[in-house]
This record gives sequence, structure tokens and C-alpha cells, in this order.
Amino acid sequence: MRDDLVAQLMGVSKRLGGSQALDGFDLRLSRGEVLAVLGPNGAGKTTALSILIGLRRPDRGRALLYGLDPRNARARRSIGVTPQNVGMPTQLRVSEVLDFVRAQFPDPYPVADLLETFSLSGLSRRQIGGLSGGQLRRLANALAFAGRPQVLFLDEPTTGLDVESRRRTWSVFGDFVNRGGTILLTTHYLEEAEALATRVVVMDKGRSLADGSVAEIKGLVGGGRISFFAPNPPVLHDGCLVTVEGDRFTVTARDTDRAIHEIALSCDFRDLRLHDITLEEAFRWLVREPQQA
Repeated sequence: MRDDLVAQLMGVSKRLGGSQALDGFDLRLSRGEVLAVLGPNGAGKTTALSILIGLRRPDRGRALLYGLDPRNARARRSIGVTPQNVGMPTQLRVSEVLDFVRAQFPDPYPVADLLETFSLSGLSRRQIGGLSGGQLRRLANALAFAGRPQVLFLDEPTTGLDVESRRRTWSVFGDFVNRGGTILLTTHYLEEAEALATRVVVMDKGRSLADGSVAEIKGLVGGGRISFFAPNPPVLHDGCLVTVEGDRFTVTARDTDRAIHEIALSCDFRDLRLHDITLEEAFRWLVREPQQA
């Protein structure tokens, strides 16, 4: 294992029930990076993360965390985890849950710091059962930081947060990385991946479709995005992705010159604009047409 590698999956396969969650999946996490793992529901993201932190074992292949089997407690001493589904005793108070988790580590963050960082200061005496979904998610993120981790594994860490809370959480993650931390996160918010990630892995059906920086992922698709207003849909060549909001059309195409020519021939358009492709559009293209990636 390279010195800069924190965690790795090598040819990992895993069946859950009757479905193949991972199928020869490879993944690496290097020190100091923010790796965003993207994929549709059922792609295998949570299964991959659960194997990396030792909650599941692969059927085939190998998983390493700090060069050790992730199920080895020594490998997990310096990590923090935000699970996708959070279950806590509803009668305990926020401060009690924080104290319980902090007690498992030799040098935890002070409770007051965690409460302030994750906007929980006014909720320290609140019972878990009385928290909203967003408050519970902020508490889950606070618990991931409780033991002063070097690496964070975050499964949908901002689901249920409002825009302000989400952006504040991004800032906390950014500060953590600036201090030398490492993050692997799964997210359905493509804006979140574009804002935070130094590297992106796109996966579907338990396999990797693409691996690279945000710019490299966009470059795999190329082309651009054309937006315009029209009373009727354009007639376009196969392979274009079209979304419609009222009479506003957005076309993502690899060959934008050809698409603009087809738009001009097939509909009476106005206010046509050409934009760079976004990570979300590149993701949609790769998941829809992995054989062309």
C-alpha cells in the first residue's frame, strides 16, 4: 500500500439479497483529498463505504484501511463516520449522545466546540426524539468529528439540511481538509460534489464508470449545454439529452454545432444561449450512456 493511500478497495464484489451491489469494484482514497462517490440509487455507494469502514466484508476482493483489514479496530481509530441512516435512543439528550461517543476516544473535541460548530448549542438538552431531520443530520455530522478524526467517511452528510446549513457544513468540511484531513463522501447533490471534491468517482450497478477531477469528468463528455425558448420541441440526433421547463428547452450535446443547426431547422426558437457543461449533466450522461464514456 502506497504511503499516501488511506483506504482501498481492490476488485471487490458483494451481493446483498438477490442483487449484485458491487461487481469487481476498485476504489482508492489518498491522504488530503476530498473524494466524492456519485451514482444513482442502488449504484453500490453505501455498500462500498460500509466495506471500507469494516461494517461489511467483501464476498471477493480485498479492502484495506490504513493498510489493515477495516474490521481491525486499530484501523478505525482515526476515522469519523456519518452514516446514511442515523438511529439513536430517542430518550437521550443531544449532549448525552455527544458525551457517549466522545468517551470512546483518547482526545475528543470539547462538547461546546461541537455544539457551536454544527449549530446545536441551543439543542444540547433536547431529547433525540424531539429533533427535526435536519437537526438530527447536524448531530450525526458532529458525532463524526467527536474523536478528532484524520479521515471522514460521510454518507449523504447534508441530506435534509436547508441551504444555509448545507453551506455552513461545506465550510466545516473545507476547514477540516485545510488542516490536513481527508474525506470520502457520497452525495446526490451534484453541486456539493462540484464545490468540495478534488476527485470524483461515478459508479453504477456496482462498477466504476469514471474516475478523475471534476474537470476531467466533464471532459469525458465534452460538448456543452444549449438553452432556448421555443413553442415546440426540436428534432435532434440520437444522444442529445433534453430537459423542458414550460417553453424553455435545455439540450446537452457532445456536438453542439450539429445540435444548434438541428434546432434552427426544426423549431422557431428565441434567446438561444450556449453554456459549459455542469458536473450534473456529465453525471447524467455517463450514467445513461456508460458504454460511450
